[in-house]
Amino acid sequence: MLIRGLYEIAIPVRQLQKAESFYRDVLGLEVGLRDEQRKWLFLRAGGAAGMIVLQEYAVEFPRYHFAFAVSEPDLQEAEAVLRKSGVPARGPIFHGWMPGTSLYFEDVDGHELEFFAPRQDGRKSDASAS
Repeated sequence: MLIRGLYEIAIPVRQLQKAESFYRDVLGLEVGLRDEQRKWLFLRAGGAAGMIVLQEYAVEFPRYHFAFAVSEPDLQEAEAVLRKSGVPARGPIFHGWMPGTSLYFEDVDGHELEFFAPRQDGRKSDASAS
C-alpha cells in the first residue's frame, strides 16, 4: 500500500459559524456538506482534490498546525488577501531543504495555518526570500 496524498483533514473549532466565515470569506473555500446534527462543515479544498472538515467542540482542544499546498502566484495573492482581511501573516519564508516558500497565519481558533508553494524548478535557494 502506498499513500498517494491527503484527502481530508478535520479542524476543531469553538464556533462553527465564526470559523465558517473565516474559511469561506478569507480563504475562499466552498461548502461541500453541512452536517447540522454533528455541527460539522465539510469544505472543498482544491475542488474535488480534498476536504477540510470544521468540527465544533464545546470543550478545550489543543491548537494545531496545518499546511496547504498552493502555487507560487497564489502564495503572493494570499498574502495580499490576508492583509486586506486584517489577518496578520509571517513570511513569505523560503525553505531551501524542501524547497519551497511558506506563508504562516492563524485562524480564528488560534490554529497555525501555512500556505506552502513548492519550488517548481527544484532550485534550493531563493535570493528574493525573506
